[in-house]
Formats: sequence, structure tokens, C-alpha cells
Amino acid sequence: MARVDRPLAPRIGAPDLPDEFTEVAGLRPRDDVLRARISNLEARTDASHAVLTECEVLEASVDRLDLTGATLIDVTFDGLRATELIAREARLRRVCITGGRIGTLDLGSAGADEVELRGIRIDYLSLGGATVEDLLVADGTIVTLDVPQAALTRVRFEGTRADEVDTRGMRADSLDLRGLDAASFLDVSSLRGATLTPWQVEQLAPAFAASLGIDVQA
Repeated sequence: MARVDRPLAPRIGAPDLPDEFTEVAGLRPRDDVLRARISNLEARTDASHAVLTECEVLEASVDRLDLTGATLIDVTFDGLRATELIAREARLRRVCITGGRIGTLDLGSAGADEVELRGIRIDYLSLGGATVEDLLVADGTIVTLDVPQAALTRVRFEGTRADEVDTRGMRADSLDLRGLDAASFLDVSSLRGATLTPWQVEQLAPAFAASLGIDVQA
């Protein structure tokens, strides 16, 4: 049997968008929007349980965008500025968020497949309890990254910084952390299935030793 090199790279395709869009202003709960360019979101937009398919959201600036339980397929966000983007229990497939700044991005218990987060500053990113396959996080800053009890498969970080990463109870397969400059990991014992650089391992050596009950003294 041929050897499979790990970590496996995320399998991400660009969102499949139409050549022409219908112009749509605003979103409401349980909206079903197809092939639309969405603009003029209210400062507090409730789009919970909505379905967005083949859509783009351009230069939105909101206090709160609620996508709880929503389904997003082939959707792009460009230059989004949001104090809160709440997408708990949402389903995302081929979704790309590029540029902008998000205070809280809550994907708790969500299902995410082929998602790209690029060039964004996120103060708090929660993937707690989420099931994530094929995620790329690139060229951004995350102050606090929470992934407790998450299942992460083919996830890669590139050129990204984080202050604190909470990995308690995380399950990982092909989690590539070599491009994540993290100041600390809350639970290094949950990094099984992750790939690190030798430098990262050296920096984490005291934490690894402590997790194994090893007393390190000069």
C-alpha cells in the first residue's frame, strides 16, 4: 500500500457563483436567497435559519449578523466588518470570507466544509463542538481561538497569528498548525493528529512535559 504523506491539504474549491446576480437588499429570518448580491444589511440583521445559495455579500458593516441554523452554499463575504457574526449550528459549504474585521465569529456546533477565511482580523473565533472538514485560515490574526470538542479534518493555517488557542477535547486529523504562530495552547494533550514545526515543538516542550507529569529541572 502506497504511503500517504500527512498532513493532507484542505480540499477547497472556489464558490460556484453565477455570471449575473439578482440585487437583494437586507436579509430576514428563513429567507431563501438564490444567486443574489446582498447589500444594505441592517446594523442588527437576523437571518437565522435562512438559506443562501450562490450569493455574495459585499462590504457589509453590522453590529450583529445572526446566521444561527442557516445554510450557506457557494457564498462569499468580501470586506465584512461585524461586531458579531453568529452562525451556531449553521451549515457552510464552499464559503469564503475575505478581508475585514470580525469581533466574534461563533461557529459553535456548526458543520463547515470547504471554508476559507483569508486576510481577516478576528478577536474571538469559536469552533466549539463544530465538525469541520477542509478549512483554510490564511494571512490573518485571531486573538482567541476556541476549538474545544471540535472535530477538525484537513485544516490548515497559513501566515496566521493567535494569542491563545483552547484545544480541550479537540479531535484532529491532518490539522496543519505549522503556519499558526500561537502564543499558547490551553491543552497540548489534545494536539494528537496535528502537525507542528520543530521550533513549535521546542517552544511547547515545557507544556508537553507537564502534560505527561514530567518534572523538568536544571
